Amino acid sequence: MKKNKAITVLAVIVGIALIFVFFIIKKNRNPKLDSVLSDFGGVYSVSSKNVDFSTELTGRLIEGNRLAIDRDLSDKSSYPNDKKRCWGMARQPNNQIPRADPGTPELLSKYGAKYLGDVSKKIIYLTFDEGYENGYTGQILDTLRDNNVKAAFFITGPYLKEHQDLVRRMVEEGHTVGNHTIHHPSLPEKNDTQIEEEVVGLDRAFSEKFGVRMNFLRPPKGEYSERTLSITSKLGYCNLFWSFAYDDWYRDRVRGPEYTYKVVMRNLHNGEVMLLHAVSKDNADALGMIIKGARENGYEFGNVRDLAN
Repeated sequence: MKKNKAITVLAVIVGIALIFVFFIIKKNRNPKLDSVLSDFGGVYSVSSKNVDFSTELTGRLIEGNRLAIDRDLSDKSSYPNDKKRCWGMARQPNNQIPRADPGTPELLSKYGAKYLGDVSKKIIYLTFDEGYENGYTGQILDTLRDNNVKAAFFITGPYLKEHQDLVRRMVEEGHTVGNHTIHHPSLPEKNDTQIEEEVVGLDRAFSEKFGVRMNFLRPPKGEYSERTLSITSKLGYCNLFWSFAYDDWYRDRVRGPEYTYKVVMRNLHNGEVMLLHAVSKDNADALGMIIKGARENGYEFGNVRDLAN
């Protein structure tokens, strides 16, 4: 009798606790974001045909068991000069470290953003931007697998929607899948809520599909501001830029894998974060040569996960 009574009391307590948890979760959800993400709407409702990639270049995600998507992200008064910045590096001869604009490394460091690894080591971090698929990612994944190299792939909403087989390969073969936003917009041109929707929306859809979350963000077009760095950092992302980018996103600019190899090799440097685009046949064909050539010159390939804060 007493045992049955104890079980009943315990059941009541558990029931009350579950109702309380449900209420808290419902209360803390972001209705606007939820509407964007219903059925992964915002991600699975877009297509690569209506996402602009013509100007491609000019972690700590969890609070309890949910993404930190509803906090007050920024105070615009903290950024009186919230100007748009375009990331770029000045290449240097003789495999020296490329030069960033004065003050930029300090700004990025303030928000935990990265563009270089350990410059005392001959190590390269290989990254690919995946705005859309042009038929070469499978070949790239094969080459990485055959050479035991782990890379980072930054995907968009349409890419997640249309190429889940390739994304699954990335995950299962130990690569890092990074966040390139849903629609590939210029983040400084978006307000705080829109930035949140673009970044967390993609992350949520990806995590529900593959059971892991995105720790790295690559700002579309390389465009950012102090405000966007602050917002995305508070959301738990490491903004990962690059120290070398090959201008390979023009599909009609075919110069051959040998040319790609020569340009990449003469710009190798310590701690390099290399940006390539998977839309380029030249890149896909040159990748094996690049990996072999870099290793012959004493470089090794690191895992970008080691760059996370």
